[in-house]
Amino acid sequence: MRHGDIRSPGKSPTDGQPVKRLFRPLAALLLASTLTGCTTVSYYAQSIEGHVEIMAARRNVGGLIRDPSTPKALRAKLTSAAAIRRFATDELSLPDNSSYRAYVDIGRDNVTYAVFAAPRFSLAPVTWCFPVFGCVPYRGYFSPKSAAESAAGLQRQGLDVYISGVTAYSTLGWFSDPLLSTMLRQDDSYIASLIFHELAHQKVYVNNDSAFNEAFAVSVETSGVRKWLRATGNRAGLRRYDTNRRRSADFLKLIAQTRDELRQVYGSPRTPQMMAAAKAATIETLRARYRHLRDTRWGGYRGYDAWFAAPINNAKLAATSVYGEQVPAFLRLLNLCGGDYPRFYAAVRRIGGLPAASRVQALKAAATCD
Repeated sequence: MRHGDIRSPGKSPTDGQPVKRLFRPLAALLLASTLTGCTTVSYYAQSIEGHVEIMAARRNVGGLIRDPSTPKALRAKLTSAAAIRRFATDELSLPDNSSYRAYVDIGRDNVTYAVFAAPRFSLAPVTWCFPVFGCVPYRGYFSPKSAAESAAGLQRQGLDVYISGVTAYSTLGWFSDPLLSTMLRQDDSYIASLIFHELAHQKVYVNNDSAFNEAFAVSVETSGVRKWLRATGNRAGLRRYDTNRRRSADFLKLIAQTRDELRQVYGSPRTPQMMAAAKAATIETLRARYRHLRDTRWGGYRGYDAWFAAPINNAKLAATSVYGEQVPAFLRLLNLCGGDYPRFYAAVRRIGGLPAASRVQALKAAATCD
């Protein structure tokens, strides 16, 4: 899920835009049969059914480009996507496999829906653990109805809940992930960002550390899109992309500031009623800060309005923070590696192999690439 980069909330018709492609369907599908519990079985069943349906509908990108019956607009998008896919391997050293060489029109706005949850007075997200992929701070559903039912059940437990529409996902190389119609709705920079991000997950993935994995993928995505825009001579596109990235960084700073303030609220000796009031006031302060940022620094740009207009709670803040906090450290490491992607990936793997407690500090403290 990109992202992105907390993915720019203003580019999607859904409130859940920041979480683009978090859901990773379970690749070890046969393991589902070994699990017990009606909820678990039904969850795995919908994951398998939804993924198999998509895989069965794949059509070769090259064939679609050559097919005279392919609509002109789709042919242009697929032609760009094919060039971006080659760039990913040739220039970013991302996996050269069959992923993103086929296309599926899924006929809906989101491919999956991610459900996040957090305690009422804590920013620590609830996590769920799965075979192969480890523990992650969300559950993904192909059906919006199933996602809503899951969210309702979590709310009955007294948890804050957030549902986000997802436009792309990765099986981490277990399957040949296709291009989806949801990935082609915006400009070529957006397509490139998704392809680079998802292929990065195939390159390095650390079980049980979503923040590390997503920030790494965002760093590959961000640096890769810039490199691709420069290589194609798209100066206007690069300016737009950098502007969007600056807005995204500003947005993340607002969220980080609010999270810090809420930690103080939740750590203070207050009654639940007092804590709830302080929580609500802190979130309203966040909205006020956003409006000031929008109307001053951003010159009235309203692309994030939907995100702030919708309910904000601990689950939503936790989901948003997954992508952003470690990205600068990864980009700094890439710079230490001289922009050499194979060396960068090797360095990330070494750090990813460290105990979780020391991983973030090692990333921040890195003085050399090797």
